[in-house]
Amino acid sequence: MERVQTMNPFAKREKHDKRAIVVFRFLTLFTWLLVLVVSILFNVKAPANGQTIWDQNKAHPTPFSLNPEITSVYWLILLLLQLGYLYCLFAFDPELVKVAANVGSHFIVHNLLTSAFILLWVHSFFWIGELMLVFNSFNLTSLYFRHLRTQPFIHIPVVTGPLAWNFVAVLSNGAAMVGAQSLAARILANVAIWSILLYGIFFMGAFKDYPIGFELAILSASLAVHQHGIRVFALQWVFAVVIATLLLTAALAITLPLVGIFCNPLYRNPTHPIQIFGKELIWRRLDDDSDYEDREREPLLGDE
Repeated sequence: MERVQTMNPFAKREKHDKRAIVVFRFLTLFTWLLVLVVSILFNVKAPANGQTIWDQNKAHPTPFSLNPEITSVYWLILLLLQLGYLYCLFAFDPELVKVAANVGSHFIVHNLLTSAFILLWVHSFFWIGELMLVFNSFNLTSLYFRHLRTQPFIHIPVVTGPLAWNFVAVLSNGAAMVGAQSLAARILANVAIWSILLYGIFFMGAFKDYPIGFELAILSASLAVHQHGIRVFALQWVFAVVIATLLLTAALAITLPLVGIFCNPLYRNPTHPIQIFGKELIWRRLDDDSDYEDREREPLLGDE
């Protein structure tokens, strides 16, 4: 069992040897650059037997087609935030490197699957592309639940940002895959769109994970803008606006109480816990569970 744990690249470890760190750094940087290059290349130039990313989006209008400008800005911000994750992985702080390396395998797989999806999308291989997105859903969901307490500067660019986009991409690519342009398909899409709201409410309700609420709200707004351009007299864009508004409101309802906490003098006290994502993250040492567990036992000790 220990040997399997040692060989498992997705295992959470207390310590990584130097060779493993070098491999993580190389593969993470390489796959991140791969996503960056593929995204830019096929945004501006069509492949020999295909179309650019957004020409393909225009050629296959569906009830889940996204707005090019808003979605591109979303991805630009996400890639820039991921530079912060790369900094953590290449930092000289061993604790920071350990935390970054623990999620590294999932991030590398995400980059490879996303690059594969883009290549398949521009060549109109929607069915195989949908498989890549489904595999990535399993990968990112596993990452989320296996690393619930990852620090925000890693959690947002590596976990929730890709997870939110991948969920919407499954719907968007799936609609293009089946050619969802008939009346029956649009009615089904009017129902399926509410899954975006349920998805966001689940993570915000269960884990107080407000970043995924903001991210899904942005993507819902992108959906609303594009659908309004396709059909003014339709329910899809109206539903998308309602969903974006509800997600934004729920995310703000979780976020705004933190503002009062940060303004509190106790904010400067390293022993004062602050709840983020349903966990006490800010002042706890990276990946150190001891302080958190001690605080959980304090009420029991007080009763004795």
